Amino acid sequence: GLSFIILSFVVGKLGTAWIDIILPPAAMGAVVAVIGLELAPLALDMSGFISDTMQSQGIPNELAMITSVFTLAVAILASVIGRGFLSVIPVLIGVIAGYIMAFCLGIVDWSGVEAASWVQVPTFYEPTFNIHAIMIIMPALFVVFAEHIGHVVVTSSIVDRDLIKNPGLNRSLFADGVSNVLSGFVGSTPNTTYGENMGVMAITRVYSVWVIGGAAVFAILFSFIGKIAAIIHAIPVPVMGGISVLLFGVIACSGIRMLIEKKVDYTSTKNMILTAVTMISGLSGAAVNIGPVQLKGMGLAVVCGMILSITFYILSKIGLDNKE
Repeated sequence: GLSFIILSFVVGKLGTAWIDIILPPAAMGAVVAVIGLELAPLALDMSGFISDTMQSQGIPNELAMITSVFTLAVAILASVIGRGFLSVIPVLIGVIAGYIMAFCLGIVDWSGVEAASWVQVPTFYEPTFNIHAIMIIMPALFVVFAEHIGHVVVTSSIVDRDLIKNPGLNRSLFADGVSNVLSGFVGSTPNTTYGENMGVMAITRVYSVWVIGGAAVFAILFSFIGKIAAIIHAIPVPVMGGISVLLFGVIACSGIRMLIEKKVDYTSTKNMILTAVTMISGLSGAAVNIGPVQLKGMGLAVVCGMILSITFYILSKIGLDNKE
């Protein structure tokens, strides 16, 4: 968290022009698409279509598939034919409908709801200082930094505003760092930008900071109401799997949309190589271990795209770039 805060001041001093050099549209659009596409197997696995994961949780695969497809279908219908207020809450409608279907199929476990008290205090863990643990996790800063840039670019594409410039990448990095510091001081988990939330914004077209902040306040309040927290926790995985198919797909489409809107010219060999290598490295399932840090998926795609972009930039500056 503190490193992100320091990084935000560095970015504030350097500006953001370097982003177009290390991640031009041909690479950035591919990275955004990878964010959604690499999560596709997870969504289908949660839906019961890929493996027997649901069987291990006591949910027959057939029932998991019925629940996930029904949830997805309701969310799609709510998005397409919904009017007024209903048109901005298709995800919520889909989850509620899927929850009801799961209950009718007998795959909802409410034992946790019965055991939960009405009022409870969330578990707070006492933070401890461990320099060894800090040094092990520190290299992950660069992976999360790359993810942060990618997610800000995706959100910019969704809301049709250049958030890199206004309010600024340095401010979003600073906020990310502060949230991690606060989270760490109460012994909670680190925070990160979250792909599913971007998918929700794209589907609902609700971009208000006040709405998202209000949702955060409700989440905090619900954590102190044991019954409500338990009801939310009891939502069967296939329900979220069905919704995730839509959310992850929308993120992937945002990457394709970026390539189209930026008018990326694929008659250019450099652009074609940038997109091709970035997407394949991100979707191949390959992982590169650098000490305690593992690069895979979007993180690997970003690093590969950056290396290629910088290489092409250097070649053009020294006059060795004689091809488009």
